Amino acid sequence: MANITFSQDVKQQIINKLQRYFEQELCFELEQFDADFLLDFIGDNLGSYFYNQGIYDAQQIITNKVDHISEAIYELEKPVDTKR
Repeated sequence: MANITFSQDVKQQIINKLQRYFEQELCFELEQFDADFLLDFIGDNLGSYFYNQGIYDAQQIITNKVDHISEAIYELEKPVDTKR
């Protein structure tokens, strides 16, 4: 799996959220440099779990849609007279 990369803008938004969380919930000021390293740690060590769950969720959605389509196609089937 290739590394997940974010644009600088998105990365900064994530860092800002981390900093706000640390400040509001933990009463700790997380500096930009530390927040950047924390984000890298989370991505490198935990990101695969979130990514894989997203894949599993997408697979389930596709499976449900295919099942729905299969049922709809089955409903179109015409009866066959087998007595002839």
